[in-house]
Amino acid sequence: MNSPKKINKEIEIEDLVKIYPESVTFLMEKGIRCLRCGEPIWGTLENAAKEKGFNENEIEGFINELNLLFNNKVN
Repeated sequence: MNSPKKINKEIEIEDLVKIYPESVTFLMEKGIRCLRCGEPIWGTLENAAKEKGFNENEIEGFINELNLLFNNKVN
């Protein structure tokens, strides 16, 4: 199993889903599609969020939510 990793906007969607499978539900609630035909979408979390119209502040906000959700220390 992969070790916990701080989530940031540069994390690849594939890595996020692999390390934190529960993130799929969170991202889908935000309108960010992270799976296609059962396979992770390629690209960074930031790119996926920007494609859905999120601005930098919104992206940072839900990245902080993800880190809190998965008990990662946010700097």
